[in-house]
Amino acid sequence: GTEHVVDEVERALEDAIKVVKDVMEDGAILPGGGATELELSIKIDEFAKQVGGKEQLAIESFAEALKIIPKTLAENAGLDTIDVLVKAISEHKNKGKAIGVDVFGGEPADMIERGVIEPARVKRQAIKSASEVAIMILRIDDVIAAKLSKGEGKGGEMGGGMGGMPGMM
Repeated sequence: GTEHVVDEVERALEDAIKVVKDVMEDGAILPGGGATELELSIKIDEFAKQVGGKEQLAIESFAEALKIIPKTLAENAGLDTIDVLVKAISEHKNKGKAIGVDVFGGEPADMIERGVIEPARVKRQAIKSASEVAIMILRIDDVIAAKLSKGEGKGGEMGGGMGGMPGMM
């Protein structure tokens, strides 16, 4: 009821105040609408091509993961995600780094001109946290792969027969 609406308005106001505080403290903003993620994705993809090998695949995967933000914005706005993303990447490369997904217009647009901005501090922390999680997952995957290659980690598997009994052949 009314209490729930008041709580939501209060929460939104607190969020807005925090955003203003972050911008005032840092004095730095970035374009929203996935523009920052598109720029990072494009630059990281270019870097990946210079690396080669397995590392290139990992770097390209990270670049692809950054596109989740503009994809999700398009999807949540009911837009054709592939069409919007292809256009956004093309326009981003040709028209500038501030091109992102305009969820109201349904087309890529200059997010700074549209007033769609984000505090640099928030964006930096989000990307840093996501990167740290990805690195942790890769490390865990390496540990598991190393254990499996040494024949470890197969505990709990039974022999060829039932109840730990040898197989029939």
